[in-house]
Amino acid sequence: MSPSTAQTAEQSQLPEGVRPLHVNWRYAFILTLLHLLCLLALIPWLFSWLGVASLVFGYLVFGMGGITIGYHRLLSHKSFACPKALEYFFAILGVCCLQESPVRWVAIHRMHHRHADDRPDPHSPLPSFLWGHFGWLYVINRDHWLYQNYTAHARDLIRQPFYAWLERNLMALWIYLAQAMMFFLFGFAVGWWSQGSVDAAVQLGLSVVVWGVIVRTTLYLHVTWSVNSLTHLWGYRNFDTPDNSRNNLLVGYLALGEGWHNNHHAHQRWARHGLKWWEFDATYVIISALEKLGLAWNVVGSQRVAPASRKKSSM
Repeated sequence: MSPSTAQTAEQSQLPEGVRPLHVNWRYAFILTLLHLLCLLALIPWLFSWLGVASLVFGYLVFGMGGITIGYHRLLSHKSFACPKALEYFFAILGVCCLQESPVRWVAIHRMHHRHADDRPDPHSPLPSFLWGHFGWLYVINRDHWLYQNYTAHARDLIRQPFYAWLERNLMALWIYLAQAMMFFLFGFAVGWWSQGSVDAAVQLGLSVVVWGVIVRTTLYLHVTWSVNSLTHLWGYRNFDTPDNSRNNLLVGYLALGEGWHNNHHAHQRWARHGLKWWEFDATYVIISALEKLGLAWNVVGSQRVAPASRKKSSM
């Protein structure tokens, strides 16, 4: 067996931390239930245009603000700095996407970059597409669940009381449920105001929850998972990186700029992922807007120079 063949065989194996395989029943239950609840969207009584609008609103606000800006470019890579209050706001938006707490998300993502497409990579699709997409979530990986392992990769966050608080007593899940209740109350209020009846208010409230919370969460989960799977299998490469990262057109647009993944792996700390004219990076547009408003500084890869009064962030 040649060295390259041996390396490929090693990469295609599941991470050592999942051996022997044990089902992660908490994840399995929540993710399976979430997908089953999406079937409620097929019930005509639960359809409303307000629900669809809530899906679009939630996809952009929670998906972009919480995951692509907050969890990924700000917390994981420190691609820019911002006021602490705004940072915490982005983190709460990320919690509302049901993609775990900031500490655990950041730790796993940093593990991915440290071992990209090698055996310790938490979610490389080299073992199989389904493993990289969501299979890794259904089994227990000791490197994720041992407290000292995942906090070692996000020590800068766990030392902060706010992020430590989010790790306690399933706080991330409670925040997600509270967000769902707020969506229901919004729909209920609009239904009561427009129709003047409890039945109409309940119907619209439930519709907003189904479309604006359940369907939106599930859709954005798959978009995020596609960055882990599709962009390491199919697409084009602008840079010769040691991993298998690709720029994928479909994921690039759906994931609001995250799908220009080869660019990202080549310049991991850059806030800007889209480099070619067709590589539209919606997330970077928002970060640039925050920079112009004075709400973001030290934007790595930005063409704008940070004010001299700002201290450069370190990673």
